[in-house]
Amino acid sequence: MSPLNDLPTMANGAPAQPRIEVLNDSYRVGYALEDVRVAFRRDVKISVGNISIDAKAGDMSSIPRWVAKILAGQDAVEVQSEDLAAYLLRAISRERIAKAHELSGVDADFYTRASDYLESLKERVKERERERERERESLVNSLNEFVDYRVSKIAKLAAVSPLTAELESRLSIEEREMYMSINRAVADFRKVVLKKIG
Repeated sequence: MSPLNDLPTMANGAPAQPRIEVLNDSYRVGYALEDVRVAFRRDVKISVGNISIDAKAGDMSSIPRWVAKILAGQDAVEVQSEDLAAYLLRAISRERIAKAHELSGVDADFYTRASDYLESLKERVKERERERERERESLVNSLNEFVDYRVSKIAKLAAVSPLTAELESRLSIEEREMYMSINRAVADFRKVVLKKIG
């Protein structure tokens, strides 16, 4: 049972916050708490809550992503991240070549990673204006196309069958919620329409 079944509701019974947004927010928090590898550009000595860092310039360490972002913003560390551009472009390419009725697999936190990467590109645009802006625009266009492909495929599949375990493993957390919402809406529509016909 999902903890999302207990979401706060408004007076009219509607969720106080859309379920997809809640799912996305929860994955965003988890993503921010994940450790990332960093190289220290200068000496850093800080202590925040249960996080203590005492590093010299040139040291390598793993620290929570949210701390790494703050320190990177102060030019104190360089984040040694995986190549997210390649990861995103591979996912987009797999989706383009997949058959019209098939979905390629994506990680549950795919959109969280994509959003975080685009945000970091936006910040880096200030440093290397034109090159980064072109890269960002190209990736945004590709992601829009990717979302269009996936929404179309998910809508078609959700309209005709319930979510299987195999298909669920290929969807991001937001896509799972969309699939179930479409499937419920189509089932409700069929009940109403067929009740009146038959």
